[in-house]
Amino acid sequence: MQQANTNIVIRNPFGTLDVPAPDDAEVMGYAAIASLAGDTSDVNAAHWASIPAADPIEGIWASRWNGGADPTIAGDTPETWKDGRAEVRVAGGRIYLRFDWDHGRRHGLIDAARDGWRLVGKYINLTNPAIIRPWVGCVVDAARIDGCFPNGRLDFRR
Repeated sequence: MQQANTNIVIRNPFGTLDVPAPDDAEVMGYAAIASLAGDTSDVNAAHWASIPAADPIEGIWASRWNGGADPTIAGDTPETWKDGRAEVRVAGGRIYLRFDWDHGRRHGLIDAARDGWRLVGKYINLTNPAIIRPWVGCVVDAARIDGCFPNGRLDFRR
């Protein structure tokens, strides 16, 4: 059987579904009001992961998010942190953060552009692509990226 040539071009370096319109008006509107100080009072300041950093941003990270209840996780609440693993890659001038939660059963992708010390982009739930949200991050250092979306937090640590 021969596969049809669909001429689909994937932007992200993970070869997964792309984040649609990662720089649209919704993202820019959210970026204008999102506040991440990157200081020691931030909820992501406490060290909660232990992954050695080989590169200032690319590589393996730990991830966690809250602000929504995942209906596939029994008893989950919006306040509960969903922990997982992540990988960060830089390609074509953009930063891609692919992460999972629920022991690797659920997956997401962030496509972001650098805006000074901030990362500005959008998140797509790869397990349920109908869920798409603007996301803003702050690269604090080689071991910490603070992140938020309109409903809560989506942070990275190593």
